[in-house]
Formats: sequence, structure tokens, C-alpha cells
Amino acid sequence: MPKQQLSLRMIKDVIRLKWHANLSHEQVAATLKISKGVVAKYVGLASAAGLDWATIQDWSEQQLATALQPRSATALPVVVPDWGRIHRELDRKGVTLMLLWQEYVAAHPEGRTWRYTQFCEHYKAFAATLKRSMRQHRRAGEKMFVDYAGSTVPLSDGARAQVFVSAMAASSCVFACATPAQRLDDWIEGLVRALHFYGGVPQLVVPDNATAVIACADRYEPRANDSVQDFARYYGTSVLPARPRSPRDKATAESSVQVIGRWVLARLRHHRFDTVAQVDAAIAELLPSVNQRPFQKLPGSRASVFAELDAPALMPLPAQPYELARFKTVKVHIDYHVEVDGHRYSVPHALVQQTLEARLTRHGVELLLRGQRVAAHARSERRGGFTTVEAHMPAAHRAHLQWTPQRLIEWGQQIGLSCGELVTRLLQTYKHPEHGYRSCLGLLSLSRSYGRERLEAACERALALGTVRYRHVRDLLANNRDLVAQGPGPEWTSPAHANVRGPDYYQ
Repeated sequence: MPKQQLSLRMIKDVIRLKWHANLSHEQVAATLKISKGVVAKYVGLASAAGLDWATIQDWSEQQLATALQPRSATALPVVVPDWGRIHRELDRKGVTLMLLWQEYVAAHPEGRTWRYTQFCEHYKAFAATLKRSMRQHRRAGEKMFVDYAGSTVPLSDGARAQVFVSAMAASSCVFACATPAQRLDDWIEGLVRALHFYGGVPQLVVPDNATAVIACADRYEPRANDSVQDFARYYGTSVLPARPRSPRDKATAESSVQVIGRWVLARLRHHRFDTVAQVDAAIAELLPSVNQRPFQKLPGSRASVFAELDAPALMPLPAQPYELARFKTVKVHIDYHVEVDGHRYSVPHALVQQTLEARLTRHGVELLLRGQRVAAHARSERRGGFTTVEAHMPAAHRAHLQWTPQRLIEWGQQIGLSCGELVTRLLQTYKHPEHGYRSCLGLLSLSRSYGRERLEAACERALALGTVRYRHVRDLLANNRDLVAQGPGPEWTSPAHANVRGPDYYQ
């Protein structure tokens, strides 16, 4: 049975009948139709407050209520937490509402505080007043959302500059830059610039399902393309595309795109730009004002919250920015070289006929076998050329590589002056001296079959005939023409003929 509640007027009647009429508790109860316990309660309160009928008979009901019901612990105002700070603290790793409630109670030992259930209900009511994207709890340094703004910036030549936007999850600190298009290299450039703008690497990068970035936009097992995965490996992060047709997965990105559209692109609507670089410079100039602009319902700004929450939790950047890499499948030819854009690069000769993966950057070529690098070269634009590492050659080929033009000439000079001269002229007939190595070695090897003297004589005869071919020298030796003494031939005299005019004609 609930306790009997009395009006303040009846409480005043209890005190009047008890102390002015001198009635007993039982009589007062019978007169007012209440229980003796209620009479005893209010008489006791009046005695404890030092009141009598003469004192209170002219009091108002409010004065009597104040005197009989002094301020108790339950009547004290509740200490209201700073809900904005509570919301920000929840973004820190490992922080829970239970921990924050315990700190809240410990900070106000003398004040009236809410119990944990009430604390949670009031926080949820506060969170409901925030924007939808702000209600999603993101851990500090956990995610970076990226996307392209729907709005573009017109250029004087009729083209339009695209605007890349990124935002950190916990602080909503935004970055934006202009790119010529939304191709793969534009996405990678924006991602690299964003990471170096923030000065660190988050655990996850969450892009949209753009075809330039995502190879498979599956709802349950999405997969980024090889170049984007290579970017993620370089920075030690992961790329997790948002689910198709699920804007809540990237609500921070959607909100940041809207912020950039309102506070940056809208301010540039009357400007005229000739190049993408000019647009990029204008965006960079306005970006600090966006991040330093105070929040409306939360303490601080994007910049201050980033410095407090996200920046300490980010992973360090590599020493050098990432360079865009493309991948190509290549096969090792029988000469232990692979062909990339018309140029040939060597790999270890044991990999002949193997299929490799070529990682191509602007300045380098890496060749991978099942993910392991087996060769690396500087990128060459010379079509038809070769880039060969000596260690990749078989032993017999390395021995051949030790031959140089000067060594061949010196070997020929050891046989004789004519042989050395013929070797020199033979090497000079080729654009690349290496192409004449085999001819020179064949020429010099004739000394083993015919001897040095005969080879020297054959070289002398070949030079006299105006030829430096190996096969011509070989034929001279095979036909023993080198053994025929060379004498001065008879003086040639032009025969008389009617068509010969004679020296007098030209005077």
C-alpha cells in the first residue's frame, strides 16, 4: 500500500491540533481521518525544526514546506557532464561509457550524479542531436575516408578540374586537392598527398567503389586493384572499399565533400582558372580556414581535435613518398631477358621460360617471381636496347663479357701491325663494337690453323684489297693467296680509241 500523502494545509492542521488544541496523536488522527503514524511523522519533523503553533500560524504554505522539508541530497541539482567532451573521449581507443561514468562520479564526490543507466540515456539523447555522420564512433587514427567531390571547377580551355577529398574519421579533419581527372594515377596522387598532409598513416583507407580503384566491387569480398594494393603495402595500411549503395559506410566522406563544396568550392565560383595547378593552389589557401572553423555543437575544431586524437595514433610515414606502380605479366626469353615497352631487361639465367610479374614505375622496373623480387633495373626508354646485369649471365657468357675492343686490338697487334689495323677497322664498321666481337674472335682464331705469319700476311693482303671481312681473310688463307708475293703491277696505259678525247680536249 503506498504511503499516505498529505497536503501542506493538512500538515498545518496537524500541528495546530497537536500543539494549540493539545490533542493526542489518536485524537488528531481521528479528527483529520489519517493514521497515527502520519501524525507522528509530521509532529516529529516540526519538533526537529524547532517549530510551534505560534511561529507557523501566519506562515504561507511555501514557508512551511521549506521548514519541514529541508534540502536533502535528493533535492540537490544533478551535475551535468560535458557531453561534447564525453563524445570526443569515446573516439579514443579503449574508452567506454562505463569508464567515463566512473570518472564522472569520482570527479563530483559531494555533488549529485546520475547512475550509470541514466548517464547512458542522457548521452544517447545528446548524441541524437548531432549529425548522423557525427554519431558514428570512429577510433582515433583508425580510418581515412576518401572520395571525389561531385562538383568540379571549370577551366578556361573548357576542361574541368576534379576535386579529391579525404577526411579522418575521429576528427573529420579534411584535405582536398585538384586533379586533372579521376584515373588511377589521379587517385594514387590524391591518396599520397593526403597521407603526407596528415603526417601519418591510418589503419584503414576507405574509398568509394570507383572502377579506377576497385577491381571487384563485391558487397561481401571487395578487392582493390593491384596498384592500389601495392600502395597499401608500401604504407603498411589496408584498403577497405565501402559497400556498394551503402552511404552510411562513408558518411564522414559524404559530409566532408559537402563541407568542401560549401566552404571552398562555393568561394571559388567567381574565379577563373587556366590550369589544374591554379585550382589546387586556391584550394590549399582556403583549406586551413575549414579545419580551424569551430564546431557548432562540439568543443574545438577539426584541426584541434586532429592534433589531440588522430595525429598521435597515426603510423609513421615512409622516408619517400610512394611512386605509382603498374603491373604486367612477362615471360623470360631464351636470352634470359624480358621485354617491357620495347626494351629488354635481364633476369637470372635460371629463370628462362618462367613467367614473371613486372612492377613498373616511372624510374624503375622490378621483376617478381611469386611475389619475390628477382631483379631490379633503372627504367630505360630506348626501344630495342638491352639492360643486362653481369651476375644474371651464365658463366660462359660472363667470360665473353670480359672481352673489350681494346683487348681485341691489342691481341691483333701481337700478331702483327696489319692484323691489329684490320681488327680496328672491323670494330669501326659496326654502330656498337660488341656486334663485331664474334668476327674479331673468328679472325684471331685463324692463327691456330694457319699460324701468325700467314694470318699477318693475309691481313696485309686484305687491307690492300680494301676489305676487312673475316670471311675474306679466311678465303685468302684457304686459297693460299697470302703465299703469293705481292709485286708492283704493270703500268696501265689507256688504249687508243675514237671515243677517248685526250688531254687536249680539257684545256
